[in-house]
Amino acid sequence: MIRSFTCLLVVLLFATVTASAGSLNAEIEQDYNAYLGSLFDHFHRNPELSLVEFETAKRIASELRNVGYEVTEGVGGTGVVAMMENGAGPLVMMRADMDGLPVEEKSGLANASKATQEDPITGNMVATMHACGHDVHITSLVGAARQMAAHKDQWSGTLMLVGQPAEERIIGAKMMKDDGIWDRFGRPDYALAFHVSANDVAGKINISEGSPYAGADTVDIIIHGVGTHGAHPHRGKDPIVLGSQIVMALQTLVARELSPRDPGVVTVGSFHSGTKHNIISDRAHLQLTVRNTSVATRELLLNGIKRIAENMGRVAGLPEDKLPEVIVSEESVPPTINDPVLARRLKAAWAKAMGEATVIDKPTKGMGAEDFPYFSVNPPITSVYWAIGGTPVEDFEREAAGGTPVPSHHSPLFKISPEPSVRAGVESTVVALLELMGS
Repeated sequence: MIRSFTCLLVVLLFATVTASAGSLNAEIEQDYNAYLGSLFDHFHRNPELSLVEFETAKRIASELRNVGYEVTEGVGGTGVVAMMENGAGPLVMMRADMDGLPVEEKSGLANASKATQEDPITGNMVATMHACGHDVHITSLVGAARQMAAHKDQWSGTLMLVGQPAEERIIGAKMMKDDGIWDRFGRPDYALAFHVSANDVAGKINISEGSPYAGADTVDIIIHGVGTHGAHPHRGKDPIVLGSQIVMALQTLVARELSPRDPGVVTVGSFHSGTKHNIISDRAHLQLTVRNTSVATRELLLNGIKRIAENMGRVAGLPEDKLPEVIVSEESVPPTINDPVLARRLKAAWAKAMGEATVIDKPTKGMGAEDFPYFSVNPPITSVYWAIGGTPVEDFEREAAGGTPVPSHHSPLFKISPEPSVRAGVESTVVALLELMGS
């Protein structure tokens, strides 16, 4: 009898959990059809560039204020912070980045962006596009906010929702930190974020216990030479030859100094020198991006770049006061590293609520970077960053059969299937919040 009662209790409990998960999914579907779909369309048609997301921030603030959040605008520039206190419990932050890119959309979609904006950096008028899916992020943030506000009986604690500017320039999170976000609103116990991914099937939740995004450094190398006539090279020191030697020597850092099992990238993206065919310049400028997934790798690569550049200058016979200068920009970010315990906890919660087949752990192949770690380091905050698939499975099948390739992020052809992406974004966010804040 006791065994039968226990079995019945387990069945009833499972049915309750399943019904609850099904109810959430149905509510999100209804909200998407009634409201979020049109909100996504608005954001997609009206992207704004990093640092000038004025109308986007205003709309996000309005949406969150309308469902009961206490909203502060202008944090770290155009950043938005929305707070909802609901009794005792943890303070949990959910962040969504909101900036677009200076790209002319050529996706062929009916709601393709036709917007233009003055680039705050160059002053030029440029076409703008959500070519990285941040429109999915902010729509999902609003959708999750609506769900959490409607179900306050299911959670307790304080919810902090963040609309972050300038992720594409990897400075927005730092700007909000520098503006005292933790001092003004409280330091979170947990920090969460996600990114829609063109590389994953729409609606899938891709969660890793490791590093989903690399750290990135922007490095400049200024090479000093001695200018002379191109017909008399022996009278000068050619910075183009020296620069070429440095470029080639840098390739040994990853190939011969970094362990084959440790990922790292040193890419020279720009090489400028000279003005005319028959003039040997007195200056060359190399621009590098350096990627890593650990502090140790970062130190090895940056120290190696400085060592190689300076010593190649010595090899060329330059005096000590003319050795190449290595300048590491402030526009750098540490790697995004998920807390493994929290990652496993949320993975289990998503599998229970959304189905085990929905949750995957697909390794990241590239070395893309994110500025989210500014929210999770110094001071350290337990954090998880996951991916939401955004490409229909049919598109991957067509590509595999030799058809049109799936466009990458930052491409003018980039496109995301909005409904499964936004709905999965909302549901995964709400499930994660309820797991951490459930009453």
